[in-house]
Amino acid sequence: MEQIRIVKIGGNVINDPTLLRKFLKDFAQIEGKKILVHGGGKLATDLALKLNVPQQLIDGRRVTDEETLKIVTMVYAGYINKNIVAQLQANKCAALGISGADGEIIKAHKRIAAIDYGFVGDVDEVDIEKLSVLLHTFGTIVIAPITKDAGGQLLNTNADTIAQEIAKALSHTYDTKLIYTFEKTGVLLDVNNEASLIHRLDKSYYKALKKEEKIFAGMIPKLDNAFQALKSGVATVCIGEAKELKGLIAGSCGTKIVL
Repeated sequence: MEQIRIVKIGGNVINDPTLLRKFLKDFAQIEGKKILVHGGGKLATDLALKLNVPQQLIDGRRVTDEETLKIVTMVYAGYINKNIVAQLQANKCAALGISGADGEIIKAHKRIAAIDYGFVGDVDEVDIEKLSVLLHTFGTIVIAPITKDAGGQLLNTNADTIAQEIAKALSHTYDTKLIYTFEKTGVLLDVNNEASLIHRLDKSYYKALKKEEKIFAGMIPKLDNAFQALKSGVATVCIGEAKELKGLIAGSCGTKIVL
């Protein structure tokens, strides 16, 4: 079975030109088909503050009002996506940059929950046929976490979830490896101590850590998505430092997530 890597980049790496350049150079060198899913929360937050648009996070997830939706669309699907694509092309990687709304690659709906997250989307379906055509043509796809509903409403959708949903959908036709990267070495028992890295995290240990409140809020959506991906057929999931991308692909560093 052909292998594909779905890599999600987040955290402060996108804000640091030097770290981002190094990461994209490493990503460009990955052989075979690959997809890069990116967020960019801090840049969106910084712009919102400059524009005096208040921001609210609940359990690590952004509440997206009408003005915030405009900001995240501009930042995610605009500047960040095209900056990443341009740098990959400079590294001889013929990447195509899209959002989930383009070509209805990702179908979504506005989240229905006890908490009103505003214009936040939950994924309904990934159009594998269209995505496969793009992968066959370009080999490398860069996806911004903006989707739309059936009525044409743009939605801010969690990038970790998009990476997981794409990995799940592709796992039926590819040997799929899902890698979450950010500025930490992996899942830490103490967020301020890199030496507290958990090398292997299973579901029961994760539940225990959550109960003891040893997993910080921003990591919970990422880990929930990781376990869901494994449950749905993704072969491998790991979490680690963006600058160690080669080691994460080789399985020599970071946190390996297992059921």
